[in-house]
Amino acid sequence: MSAVTTTVAAGAAVAQDPPQVRRRRRLSPGRRLPAARLVGPLLLLALWAAASAAGRLDPAAVPAPWTVVRTGAHLWTAGTLPTDILTSLQRAAYGFAIGLGAGVLLALAAGLSRTGEALIDGTVNLNRAIPTLGLIPLFILWLGIGESFKVAIIAIVVYIPIYLNTHAALAGIDHRYVELAEVQGLSRFAFVRQIVIPGALPGFFVGLRLGVTGSWLGLVVLEQINATSGLGYLMFQAQNYGQSDVILVGLVVYGVFGLVSDSAVRLVERRVLSWRRTLSS
Repeated sequence: MSAVTTTVAAGAAVAQDPPQVRRRRRLSPGRRLPAARLVGPLLLLALWAAASAAGRLDPAAVPAPWTVVRTGAHLWTAGTLPTDILTSLQRAAYGFAIGLGAGVLLALAAGLSRTGEALIDGTVNLNRAIPTLGLIPLFILWLGIGESFKVAIIAIVVYIPIYLNTHAALAGIDHRYVELAEVQGLSRFAFVRQIVIPGALPGFFVGLRLGVTGSWLGLVVLEQINATSGLGYLMFQAQNYGQSDVILVGLVVYGVFGLVSDSAVRLVERRVLSWRRTLSS
């Protein structure tokens, strides 16, 4: 009797033990850290400062960060840097605006019409295969050596990634949504507003980020060709006189503009596409 009682008690104790709960493994990157994108540039700046302070870098080739800051402050107070920055911003803005409009319109025409795709997509991909900077001599012959050819080259650099990514997003829209819109009897305008635009926005923003960066990359080269102002012109003149600190000032300004513009596009993207649940969010 006592053995039976002991067995029953042991069974009851086993039955009362809570089951082992398997802990779920987290696979997502986790919470977004505030100002996380500044960690890399700040670390690079710290390494640059440490190497300069330790004498590991040749000051004539790579000046210390504080030397670059002093040179930038001198150029700013002298009025040279503000004028060059304003000129570069105007060129980049004009070219970016033209390239943005052209890229979006061409992508919509090619993505929503087979005729448009036949006429546009192959031409754009042919243009993409041609080095854009190789078009500079031809555009100088067509438009002269003034501001027009610089803006035109920047527009070409911008419109290609915007077109490619937007067109790819349009082509990737699930056909079931198109069939649903047809069943619901949506008009062409309603179809574009409710199906096309939400489906194309993710690709559009990827192209927009590439276009913003491309406008600054093209500007560096273009402002060294028969220019009398601009950051690229400032750097080209500094190269002739061996002023590496001035060159670094121009590079830092370009880098800051590129980082700020890309961060602005990312911010707009998160706001506009806040309805999406993605790995990054």
